[in-house]
Amino acid sequence: MGNGPAPFSDIGKKAKDLLTKDYNFDQKFTFAMLGNAGLGLTATGVKMDEVFIGDINTQYKSGKTTVDVKVDTNSNVSTTVSFNEFVPGAKTSFSFKMPDQKSGKLDVQYLHHHAAITTSIGLTPTPLLELSAAIGSKEVSIGGEIGFDSASACITKYNTGIGYNKQDFSASLILADKGETLRASYIHVVNPANGATVTAELVHRLNTYGNSFCIGSSHSVDPLTLLKTRFSNNGKVSVLCQHEWRPKSLITLSAEYDSKAYRTPTRLGLALALKP
Repeated sequence: MGNGPAPFSDIGKKAKDLLTKDYNFDQKFTFAMLGNAGLGLTATGVKMDEVFIGDINTQYKSGKTTVDVKVDTNSNVSTTVSFNEFVPGAKTSFSFKMPDQKSGKLDVQYLHHHAAITTSIGLTPTPLLELSAAIGSKEVSIGGEIGFDSASACITKYNTGIGYNKQDFSASLILADKGETLRASYIHVVNPANGATVTAELVHRLNTYGNSFCIGSSHSVDPLTLLKTRFSNNGKVSVLCQHEWRPKSLITLSAEYDSKAYRTPTRLGLALALKP
């Protein structure tokens, strides 16, 4: 991609990741293993209340081709075949899920010095079509996305936005939900030495005139420990502590307290990721 714009889906992604990524209020276990012949195996299990769900994902890489096969506890088998740089700047992937015969999908992404285009088409007689594009540069980009359901001849989504990125901060403004939601976000690296970062997101719903906001922070307590916080206008306060107890292996503790429902117990979560 070089100095070209990122895909439209990346506009505002840095702020969203700081506010949501790795927060988990269930019990989650992940085991990942990478072989020497380009074969990787990842097993994931999540316990939500009294329900346990999991999946096993196998990935094989050979040259510019990647094959992912995932089997979950509901006996669904998902397969994705990706071809990277079959032409300069382009990536193509084909995916399907068994036994769902209507799940086939073809995705194509093209990155240029001044544009990023992503398309998706369902491989059915009446496919769902999606297109997103962003133009500009690595610093400033503007774009949009649209979805069309050929079965009902209806537009399923249309969003547009603009992003501004510098080395130590990023800002974005997105008009989403078919023009019903305006979302503004800002993220700033306060101290590069310890990764201290703050972010804020403001959401205004044009149809109801309702407003909501969320602020968050992240910083490294030491080279192996990350601490994140999140505060929302709905009264919820969340804290996350992630520790790398061995190379590439993480243990993450999350907690969330709802000040408006003080009789409700604090939500707690534990995630353990092992990578030998």
